[in-house]
Amino acid sequence: MTNLEKKRRIPRSWTRSVLGALSGVLAGSAALAVAQLVSVWVRPEAGPVVAVGGAAIDRTPAMAKDWAVRNFGTDDKLVLEFGILSVLAVLAVSLGVLSLRHRWSAVVGLLLFGLVGAAAALGRPDSTGLRDALPSATGALAGAGVLFLLAGRLDARGGAAADPDAAGHGLPRRPEWDRRGFLLATSAAAAASAGAAVLGRTLNGASGHDAVASRDGLVLPAPGSPAPPVPAGAQLRIPGASSFLTPAKDFYRVDTALVVPKVDARTWRLRVHGLGVARPVTLSFDELLRRELVERDITLTCVSNEVGGPYVGNARWIGVRLADLLADCGVEPPARGGPADQLVARSVDGMTIGSPVEDVMDGRDALLAVGMNGEPLPFAHGFPVRMVVPGLYGYVSACKWIEDIELTTFDAYDPYWVARGWSRRAPVKTQARIDTPRPFARPASGTVMVAGVAWAQHRGIDKVEVRVDDGPWREARLAAEDSRDTWRQWSLPWQATRGGHTLTVRATDGAGAVQTEKRTRTLPDGADGRHSVVVTVD
Repeated sequence: MTNLEKKRRIPRSWTRSVLGALSGVLAGSAALAVAQLVSVWVRPEAGPVVAVGGAAIDRTPAMAKDWAVRNFGTDDKLVLEFGILSVLAVLAVSLGVLSLRHRWSAVVGLLLFGLVGAAAALGRPDSTGLRDALPSATGALAGAGVLFLLAGRLDARGGAAADPDAAGHGLPRRPEWDRRGFLLATSAAAAASAGAAVLGRTLNGASGHDAVASRDGLVLPAPGSPAPPVPAGAQLRIPGASSFLTPAKDFYRVDTALVVPKVDARTWRLRVHGLGVARPVTLSFDELLRRELVERDITLTCVSNEVGGPYVGNARWIGVRLADLLADCGVEPPARGGPADQLVARSVDGMTIGSPVEDVMDGRDALLAVGMNGEPLPFAHGFPVRMVVPGLYGYVSACKWIEDIELTTFDAYDPYWVARGWSRRAPVKTQARIDTPRPFARPASGTVMVAGVAWAQHRGIDKVEVRVDDGPWREARLAAEDSRDTWRQWSLPWQATRGGHTLTVRATDGAGAVQTEKRTRTLPDGADGRHSVVVTVD
């Protein structure tokens, strides 16, 4: 091959590959944009990214899920969506390059990926049937059409015979690809995709307008049983320590919903049925609000919370006593001869959460909550109605966007997380956390205030102790107790000396059990062990 041939052929090959990759990206973008637009008339959860993401979450092993929450926190869904889009981008580029030589194979490949999205949507627990396949299928057809069109413009066999510099150098004349046609086609595809994406995003946002209006117009009735005033000494004013009540915007959120459901309270219904339910009932939101409302301060904890982790928060909830509603339906707990020992709560997004019937009917303030910190529930925390059960980890109690309660048995049914290796029963474990000083802090020598929170919902905290290095345990000052269902703040002044030190905390709950020293991971029923931080005193 002559130098002239190399100069001419290598750039042309790379140029066509780049343009082929661009064709694939535009085709993929068109597919996603059209799918998003179609999902407006189906439902946002049926879109391909959400459907595939949900299917990925459903099939993720419990250890991997726990790792994601531990490393990415509440951004785990954002990371998953970015990962899906990255994979789709790579596939789009590959199909675009493939289309240069095998146009039909590339088109078929794109259609197959549309089938994957459709199958994922149909396989979701909240699938509404064949309609859920429409966004992915329609998007794939649109993307395939764009790829076929652009690949045709890059096909030299369809272009004019024109390599004007070749004849004078003894090279064969080679046909040119349709530059003008390709430019016009890519411009049209990009503009149409962008327009569809903007329109779809706008309409999808507007589709939740009724739900937003139902929340904005809601005034919660005054509770028939208001929460007792928080004791004056329950909130320690120590810089760096958690506040007694956690603002809704700072409250942890750990769930599997890639798209936060927006449910119109005016059309929401709750069905109660199943084993031992003598009088099944379906309630509207207004009917639920007409029942007696109670207000309580309750601390919630996620089972994915590592020792010393952030997935715990305390809020003031208002709602209906779940035990009263079940009793009105004729339900008896197992201790009184009831045949059902498991309550399965179902969310509008298909999530299933199983709770022990005995626990929700043993006198604790298990609620169907409608409000949080004096306001209607935020959408991200379950509006219009969610479950709140003190003393149980969220995965066996805290069903958000609840729409169905079925009484059954543990032997008959495994809810979502139990089917993935988590324990059926999960009482919250006794834990204490050091909020200040932070790990690897460099406080000055002298008096350093060590402070944090401790919790053992439904048992309460009776004592907190702190140890410096391998020294003796010293009892911390406990803040006033609000209730046995809330966390409790604690503090200890420490005369810090120069050098590196390890601070360790342990709690004793209301049943007299001392927090264990042995560290365990969160799977299968919550983390155990004592929290410690390493600091360097200057």
